[in-house]
Amino acid sequence: MFFRTLAILSFVLFSSLLLAQEKTWKVPNVEIKDLKNTSVSASEIYNTEGPTILSFWATWCKPCILELNTIKDYYVDWQDETNVKLIAISIDDTRNIAKVGPLARGKGWEYDIYIDANSDLRRALNVNNVPHTFLLDKNGNIVWQHNGYAPGDEDELYQKVVEVSEMSSN
Repeated sequence: MFFRTLAILSFVLFSSLLLAQEKTWKVPNVEIKDLKNTSVSASEIYNTEGPTILSFWATWCKPCILELNTIKDYYVDWQDETNVKLIAISIDDTRNIAKVGPLARGKGWEYDIYIDANSDLRRALNVNNVPHTFLLDKNGNIVWQHNGYAPGDEDELYQKVVEVSEMSSN
């Protein structure tokens, strides 16, 4: 009786673990805008060729700008090594939207820049503070996230990007 109960419990636990692994967390189907004011679905902007970094930021956020500037210095190498794509999503409201494009161009950011002025995507992903960074695999699954920025955090992000890239190539 004991072994049968143990076997049943093991089966239930194993089955629930398999079901938990099958559930994925994806970017929701929420409209955001590019710098040309064209609406796009956030669920469709991920990189199907490799990892995607989604970086939520704002023009008034010094740690956000520091993070994106720091990544800029490594971004070309990261792309060559892992085929990663970085998408910077500004949470600036309508009063500051006009600053987003000039700031990004002035900093020389080669990232795709989008604006979530109504904070729909921000709320859907439970982004409370910026910078907030998500890492997606090539299937659009969110596999990692990090809130805040301190010098050196880009090293951890790069390691995660490499892991996701290697998983994608297997």
